[in-house]
Amino acid sequence: MATADAPGNGAHDGNDTSGTGIHGIHIGSVQGAFAIGNHNTVTHHQGSAPAPDPAQQELLQAVRALREDLERLVGSPEITALTAQLADTEGEITDTGAAAPGRLARLRTALTDAGSVVGLLSSGASVVQAVSALLGG
Repeated sequence: MATADAPGNGAHDGNDTSGTGIHGIHIGSVQGAFAIGNHNTVTHHQGSAPAPDPAQQELLQAVRALREDLERLVGSPEITALTAQLADTEGEITDTGAAAPGRLARLRTALTDAGSVVGLLSSGASVVQAVSALLGG
């Protein structure tokens, strides 16, 4: 608790120049973070972020590698769909820390549909393995 006009704190000289009879600033209790004055910035982090799931991080690395490999190939509808699913999966892991089961199922379907291309790329095999591990099969 802070008071600007408490006796003996040196913040108030006893002269009320505002004519209101109210002296200084009174702050009862504060939780979190706050700033007083112009041009201040407050950043408050409560708790800490959970540690990233190693399996999700492995999938993220594999997804990025496969996306890079697919950029070098001639496009097809299956590759286009797979590329979109890879981008969505990467975004979800980056934003939330994990790809949800529904996202993983859609990625698995896209991997199956583009199977002839995916099977030729080692990065494709890595994504298939990571998805299978996370979905349990």
